[in-house]
Amino acid sequence: MFSFNERVAEIARQPRQAELEEHFTMPAPAKAVSVVTGGAGFLGSHLTDRLLAEGHHVIAIDNLITGNVANIGHLAGNENYRFVRHNVSNFIFLPEQKIDFVFHFASPASPIDYLELPIPTLKVGALGTHNSLGLAKDKKATFVLASTSECYGDPLVHPQKEDYWGNVNPIGPRGVYDEAKRFAEAMTMAYHRYHDVDTKIVRIFNTYGPRMRLHDGRVVPAFIGEALTGKPLTIFGDGSQTRSFCYVSDLIDGIFRLAMSDFHEPVNIGNPREMTIKQFADEIIRITGTKSGIEYRPLPEDDPKVRQPDIGRAKKILGWEPRVNFDEGIRKTIDYFRQHIELVNGTTK
Repeated sequence: MFSFNERVAEIARQPRQAELEEHFTMPAPAKAVSVVTGGAGFLGSHLTDRLLAEGHHVIAIDNLITGNVANIGHLAGNENYRFVRHNVSNFIFLPEQKIDFVFHFASPASPIDYLELPIPTLKVGALGTHNSLGLAKDKKATFVLASTSECYGDPLVHPQKEDYWGNVNPIGPRGVYDEAKRFAEAMTMAYHRYHDVDTKIVRIFNTYGPRMRLHDGRVVPAFIGEALTGKPLTIFGDGSQTRSFCYVSDLIDGIFRLAMSDFHEPVNIGNPREMTIKQFADEIIRITGTKSGIEYRPLPEDDPKVRQPDIGRAKKILGWEPRVNFDEGIRKTIDYFRQHIELVNGTTK
């Protein structure tokens, strides 16, 4: 026999009729659920915007070591978005039963960042990738790794195709980033082969656009910031080294297409339009109308001499190629940094 109090407790534990009806009649959530590590970063925040536009529910994870809440401020109050402040080099727990995609974009990604943060860079490439893959495995989700053209190091093959294994100095100052990403690729393929996780690997080439950090050491914000403030544009080396610049919306489109594909090996995503650093500096001077000159400094150790993606695989497998021309993309980026600088100057007067 139950006491009166025990009967009351038993009734309280039972769902109300309305809850029972909801449980049995409401369909499962139709939205795809995507997790984006590094979700407050330059690329992670743009990827989040694309996923939300495609109807996904997005859970962004970032410890804000290099990410910026300003990149995601416009998402405040969005019912399809949730931000979790967490270091993914530690175990990742998410209570959601349904997760469809895990995009692992967390990592310091500029020379200044990974030279100042060598151990966290190695950890997020190793432990962070392991934890993110574990989450994807547990939730039976598709896993997308943000890898990099730095896997090719200072390449001896030009342009770089995905079957090129690279020329990387593992103990040089850039090795912490290069080898972290190479290890991440190896672990991703191991999870695919051994655990049958649906994995994708995108090798990202130089990308530019709004939400880059002004002082992150990469050439695009460095040249634009110097031009807009009247300082000499700093070229390391003689300026003959080449880069290929892809506008961020093109890159994100390629990544989204890869995530929706059934292809598992690495895919280069970048713009094959190649230019020297000196040519790039001249373009920034021309478009901004600055009176700044050019200042030359010694080339850093292991700095790649050339960088140009072969995007034949992306064209064939994904039907993707960049659409935004350089002049259009760089003007949008300059406008973004001009507004940023004016805002900073306005708040510091």
